[in-house]
Amino acid sequence: MIDAIGIAGAGRVAQAMGRLLLERGFPVNCIASRDPEQAFAAATFIGGGVHAVDYSEIARHARRILIAVPDSAVADVSNLIADAGIRGGIALHTCGTQGPDALRSLMDHGVSCGTIHPLQTIVNAKQGVGALRGCAFAVDGDGPAIRWAEEIAAKFEGEVLRIPQHLRPLYHAGAVMASNYLVGLVGAAQHLMEMAGVGRNGSLRALAPLLRTTLENILKQGPLAALTGPIERGDVETVAAHLRALSNAPEQIQHLYRAAGLEVLQMALARGLAASPATSIERELRGN
Repeated sequence: MIDAIGIAGAGRVAQAMGRLLLERGFPVNCIASRDPEQAFAAATFIGGGVHAVDYSEIARHARRILIAVPDSAVADVSNLIADAGIRGGIALHTCGTQGPDALRSLMDHGVSCGTIHPLQTIVNAKQGVGALRGCAFAVDGDGPAIRWAEEIAAKFEGEVLRIPQHLRPLYHAGAVMASNYLVGLVGAAQHLMEMAGVGRNGSLRALAPLLRTTLENILKQGPLAALTGPIERGDVETVAAHLRALSNAPEQIQHLYRAAGLEVLQMALARGLAASPATSIERELRGN
Protein backbone atom coordinates (compact mmCIF):
# COMPACT_ATOMS: atom_id res chain seq x y z
CA MET A 1 0.00 0.00 0.00
CA ILE A 2 1.70 3.17 -1.22
CA ASP A 3 0.25 5.42 1.50
CA ALA A 4 0.82 2.96 4.34
CA ILE A 5 2.25 4.53 7.50
CA GLY A 6 5.06 3.13 9.62
CA ILE A 7 5.84 4.51 13.06
CA ALA A 8 9.44 4.52 14.28
CA GLY A 9 9.48 4.43 18.06
CA ALA A 10 7.19 2.71 20.53
CA GLY A 11 6.93 5.13 23.45
CA ARG A 12 3.86 6.97 24.68
CA VAL A 13 3.88 9.63 21.92
CA ALA A 14 4.32 7.02 19.19
CA GLN A 15 1.51 4.88 20.59
CA ALA A 16 -0.89 7.79 21.07
CA MET A 17 -0.19 9.19 17.60
CA GLY A 18 -0.52 5.73 16.05
CA ARG A 19 -3.82 4.97 17.75
CA LEU A 20 -5.33 8.33 16.79
CA LEU A 21 -4.05 8.08 13.22
CA LEU A 22 -5.77 4.72 12.90
CA GLU A 23 -8.97 6.05 14.48
CA ARG A 24 -9.01 8.93 12.01
CA GLY A 25 -8.72 6.64 9.00
CA PHE A 26 -5.00 6.68 8.28
CA PRO A 27 -3.55 3.34 7.10
CA VAL A 28 -1.09 2.59 9.91
CA ASN A 29 0.73 -0.60 8.95
CA CYS A 30 3.60 -1.12 11.39
CA ILE A 31 5.51 0.20 14.38
CA ALA A 32 9.22 -0.30 15.07
CA SER A 33 11.49 -0.24 18.10
CA ARG A 34 14.91 -1.47 19.12
CA ASP A 35 13.09 -3.60 21.69
CA PRO A 36 10.87 -6.22 19.98
CA GLU A 37 8.73 -6.66 23.09
CA GLN A 38 8.10 -2.93 23.31
CA ALA A 39 7.22 -2.81 19.60
CA PHE A 40 4.76 -5.69 20.07
CA ALA A 41 3.15 -4.00 23.08
CA ALA A 42 2.82 -0.74 21.12
CA ALA A 43 1.30 -2.56 18.14
CA THR A 44 -1.20 -4.21 20.45
CA PHE A 45 -2.18 -0.86 21.95
CA ILE A 46 -2.67 0.73 18.52
CA GLY A 47 -4.67 -2.25 17.26
CA GLY A 48 -6.04 -2.62 13.76
CA GLY A 49 -3.62 -5.37 12.78
CA VAL A 50 -0.56 -3.13 13.08
CA HIS A 51 2.66 -5.16 12.82
CA ALA A 52 5.67 -4.95 15.15
CA VAL A 53 8.85 -4.68 13.07
CA ASP A 54 12.51 -3.73 13.31
CA TYR A 55 13.77 -0.33 12.15
CA SER A 56 15.51 -2.04 9.24
CA GLU A 57 12.15 -3.36 8.00
CA ILE A 58 9.95 -0.31 8.31
CA ALA A 59 10.60 1.07 4.82
CA ARG A 60 9.48 -2.25 3.28
CA HIS A 61 6.05 -1.85 4.85
CA ALA A 62 5.40 1.88 4.57
CA ARG A 63 5.99 4.89 2.34
CA ARG A 64 5.12 7.38 5.05
CA ILE A 65 7.11 7.23 8.27
CA LEU A 66 6.42 9.02 11.54
CA ILE A 67 9.52 9.11 13.75
CA ALA A 68 8.38 9.52 17.35
CA VAL A 69 11.46 8.95 19.51
CA PRO A 70 13.32 11.09 22.09
CA ASP A 71 14.98 14.17 20.60
CA SER A 72 18.47 12.76 21.05
CA ALA A 73 17.57 9.62 19.06
CA VAL A 74 15.97 11.24 15.98
CA ALA A 75 19.15 11.37 13.89
CA ASP A 76 20.21 7.84 14.88
CA VAL A 77 16.84 6.34 13.97
CA SER A 78 16.87 8.31 10.71
CA ASN A 79 20.26 6.80 9.92
CA LEU A 80 19.04 3.26 10.65
CA ILE A 81 16.09 3.66 8.30
CA ALA A 82 18.29 5.22 5.62
CA ASP A 83 20.91 2.47 5.91
CA ALA A 84 18.18 -0.11 5.32
CA GLY A 85 17.81 1.23 1.79
CA ILE A 86 14.77 3.50 1.81
CA ARG A 87 14.09 5.35 -1.45
CA GLY A 88 11.55 8.18 -1.63
CA GLY A 89 8.42 8.60 0.46
CA ILE A 90 7.73 11.02 3.32
CA ALA A 91 9.08 11.19 6.87
CA LEU A 92 8.06 13.40 9.78
CA HIS A 93 9.56 13.55 13.26
CA THR A 94 7.81 14.71 16.43
CA CYS A 95 10.78 16.54 18.03
CA GLY A 96 10.11 20.04 19.34
CA THR A 97 13.56 21.62 19.14
CA GLN A 98 14.94 20.17 15.91
CA GLY A 99 13.88 20.88 12.36
CA PRO A 100 13.82 18.77 9.20
CA ASP A 101 17.63 18.72 9.06
CA ALA A 102 17.58 16.07 11.80
CA LEU A 103 16.41 13.74 9.01
CA ARG A 104 19.28 14.64 6.67
CA SER A 105 20.20 11.01 6.02
CA LEU A 106 16.66 10.36 4.76
CA MET A 107 16.72 13.49 2.61
CA ASP A 108 19.82 12.10 0.94
CA HIS A 109 17.73 9.08 -0.10
CA GLY A 110 15.04 11.19 -1.75
CA VAL A 111 12.65 11.25 1.20
CA SER A 112 10.50 14.36 1.68
CA CYS A 113 11.16 15.36 5.31
CA GLY A 114 9.44 17.51 7.88
CA THR A 115 8.31 17.89 11.47
CA ILE A 116 5.04 17.61 13.37
CA HIS A 117 5.49 18.37 17.08
CA PRO A 118 2.31 18.11 19.19
CA LEU A 119 2.08 21.04 21.61
CA GLN A 120 0.70 18.83 24.34
CA THR A 121 1.81 16.91 27.40
CA ILE A 122 1.46 13.14 27.16
CA VAL A 123 1.98 11.20 30.38
CA ASN A 124 0.84 7.86 28.98
CA ALA A 125 -0.45 6.52 25.68
CA LYS A 126 -4.11 6.25 26.71
CA GLN A 127 -4.25 9.81 28.02
CA GLY A 128 -2.35 11.00 24.98
CA VAL A 129 -4.96 9.78 22.50
CA GLY A 130 -7.50 12.17 23.99
CA ALA A 131 -5.01 14.98 24.62
CA LEU A 132 -3.85 15.07 20.99
CA ARG A 133 -7.34 15.88 19.74
CA GLY A 134 -7.56 19.63 19.16
CA CYS A 135 -4.00 20.54 20.17
CA ALA A 136 -1.59 22.65 18.11
CA PHE A 137 1.13 21.09 15.96
CA ALA A 138 4.41 22.79 15.03
CA VAL A 139 5.23 21.86 11.45
CA ASP A 140 8.08 22.57 9.06
CA GLY A 141 9.66 20.87 6.06
CA ASP A 142 9.41 20.65 2.29
CA GLY A 143 6.17 20.55 0.29
CA PRO A 144 4.94 16.94 0.52
CA ALA A 145 6.01 16.63 4.16
CA ILE A 146 4.21 19.82 5.19
CA ARG A 147 1.08 18.78 3.33
CA TRP A 148 1.04 15.45 5.17
CA ALA A 149 1.68 17.15 8.51
CA GLU A 150 -1.16 19.58 7.88
CA GLU A 151 -3.44 16.70 6.85
CA ILE A 152 -2.73 14.96 10.15
CA ALA A 153 -3.34 18.15 12.14
CA ALA A 154 -6.65 18.71 10.33
CA LYS A 155 -7.80 15.13 10.98
CA PHE A 156 -6.86 15.59 14.65
CA GLU A 157 -8.93 18.83 14.68
CA GLY A 158 -5.77 20.70 15.64
CA GLU A 159 -4.13 24.01 14.83
CA VAL A 160 -1.07 24.27 12.59
CA LEU A 161 1.87 26.40 13.76
CA ARG A 162 4.45 27.06 11.05
CA ILE A 163 7.69 27.14 13.09
CA PRO A 164 10.88 27.38 10.99
CA GLN A 165 13.92 25.39 12.03
CA HIS A 166 15.94 28.30 13.49
CA LEU A 167 13.06 29.33 15.80
CA ARG A 168 12.12 25.89 17.07
CA PRO A 169 14.30 26.04 20.21
CA LEU A 170 12.50 29.26 21.26
CA TYR A 171 9.12 27.70 20.51
CA HIS A 172 9.99 24.61 22.50
CA ALA A 173 11.36 26.63 25.43
CA GLY A 174 7.99 28.38 25.60
CA ALA A 175 6.24 25.03 25.56
CA VAL A 176 8.47 23.71 28.36
CA MET A 177 7.77 26.77 30.51
CA ALA A 178 4.01 26.44 29.97
CA SER A 179 4.02 22.75 30.90
CA ASN A 180 7.07 21.35 32.68
CA TYR A 181 7.92 24.55 34.55
CA LEU A 182 4.29 24.96 35.59
CA VAL A 183 4.59 21.54 37.20
CA GLY A 184 7.74 22.77 38.95
CA LEU A 185 5.99 25.91 40.21
CA VAL A 186 3.09 23.89 41.61
CA GLY A 187 5.53 21.47 43.21
CA ALA A 188 7.33 24.39 44.88
CA ALA A 189 4.01 25.86 46.07
CA GLN A 190 3.05 22.50 47.52
CA HIS A 191 6.40 22.30 49.32
CA LEU A 192 5.86 25.72 50.92
CA MET A 193 2.35 24.73 52.00
CA GLU A 194 3.81 21.67 53.68
CA MET A 195 6.38 23.84 55.44
CA ALA A 196 3.43 25.91 56.70
CA GLY A 197 1.91 22.80 58.27
CA VAL A 198 -0.53 21.67 55.58
CA GLY A 199 -0.27 17.94 54.83
CA ARG A 200 0.98 16.83 51.41
CA ASN A 201 -2.36 15.56 50.10
CA GLY A 202 -4.20 18.41 51.77
CA SER A 203 -1.90 21.02 50.24
CA LEU A 204 -2.64 19.96 46.66
CA ARG A 205 -6.36 19.74 47.42
CA ALA A 206 -6.31 23.23 48.92
CA LEU A 207 -4.38 24.69 45.99
CA ALA A 208 -6.62 23.06 43.35
CA PRO A 209 -9.40 25.73 43.20
CA LEU A 210 -6.79 28.50 43.05
CA LEU A 211 -4.90 26.74 40.26
CA ARG A 212 -8.05 26.08 38.23
CA THR A 213 -9.36 29.64 38.55
CA THR A 214 -5.98 31.15 37.74
CA LEU A 215 -5.57 29.02 34.61
CA GLU A 216 -9.14 29.76 33.51
CA ASN A 217 -8.53 33.50 33.94
CA ILE A 218 -5.26 33.31 31.99
CA LEU A 219 -6.89 31.45 29.10
CA LYS A 220 -9.98 33.68 28.99
CA GLN A 221 -8.39 37.10 29.62
CA GLY A 222 -4.68 36.68 28.91
CA PRO A 223 -1.82 36.68 31.46
CA LEU A 224 -1.70 40.47 31.90
CA ALA A 225 -5.38 40.86 32.76
CA ALA A 226 -5.31 37.76 34.98
CA LEU A 227 -2.47 39.05 37.16
CA THR A 228 -3.27 39.62 40.85
CA GLY A 229 -1.28 39.47 44.09
CA PRO A 230 1.18 41.52 46.14
CA ILE A 231 3.50 42.50 43.28
CA GLU A 232 0.60 43.67 41.12
CA ARG A 233 -0.61 45.77 44.11
CA GLY A 234 2.85 47.17 44.86
CA ASP A 235 2.85 45.57 48.32
CA VAL A 236 6.55 45.76 49.17
CA GLU A 237 6.09 44.62 52.78
CA THR A 238 4.40 41.35 51.79
CA VAL A 239 7.10 40.51 49.26
CA ALA A 240 9.76 41.21 51.91
CA ALA A 241 7.92 38.97 54.40
CA HIS A 242 7.81 36.18 51.84
CA LEU A 243 11.54 36.42 51.23
CA ARG A 244 12.32 36.33 54.94
CA ALA A 245 10.18 33.20 55.36
CA LEU A 246 11.78 31.60 52.32
CA SER A 247 15.21 31.72 53.93
CA ASN A 248 14.32 28.32 55.44
CA ALA A 249 13.12 26.88 52.12
CA PRO A 250 15.30 24.95 49.65
CA GLU A 251 17.62 27.23 47.73
CA GLN A 252 16.10 26.40 44.36
CA ILE A 253 12.66 27.48 45.58
CA GLN A 254 14.12 30.79 46.78
CA HIS A 255 15.64 31.34 43.33
CA LEU A 256 12.36 30.34 41.67
CA TYR A 257 10.36 32.85 43.74
CA ARG A 258 12.78 35.66 42.91
CA ALA A 259 13.00 34.86 39.17
CA ALA A 260 9.24 34.47 38.75
CA GLY A 261 8.70 37.60 40.80
CA LEU A 262 10.90 39.66 38.48
CA GLU A 263 8.84 38.52 35.48
CA VAL A 264 5.60 39.31 37.32
CA LEU A 265 7.04 42.74 38.18
CA GLN A 266 7.46 43.54 34.48
CA MET A 267 3.85 42.57 33.91
CA ALA A 268 2.73 44.72 36.84
CA LEU A 269 4.59 47.69 35.37
CA ALA A 270 2.75 47.11 32.09
CA ARG A 271 -0.47 47.15 34.12
CA GLY A 272 0.41 50.59 35.52
CA LEU A 273 2.30 49.87 38.76
CA ALA A 274 3.98 53.09 39.95
CA ALA A 275 7.76 53.39 39.71
CA SER A 276 8.41 53.83 43.44
CA PRO A 277 6.95 50.54 44.73
CA ALA A 278 8.26 48.77 41.63
CA THR A 279 11.81 49.88 42.42
CA SER A 280 11.49 48.75 46.04
CA ILE A 281 10.07 45.36 45.02
CA GLU A 282 12.84 44.83 42.48
CA ARG A 283 15.44 45.63 45.15
CA GLU A 284 13.88 43.02 47.46
CA LEU A 285 13.71 40.37 44.72
CA ARG A 286 17.31 40.94 43.65
CA GLY A 287 18.49 40.90 47.25
CA ASN A 288 20.01 44.42 47.06
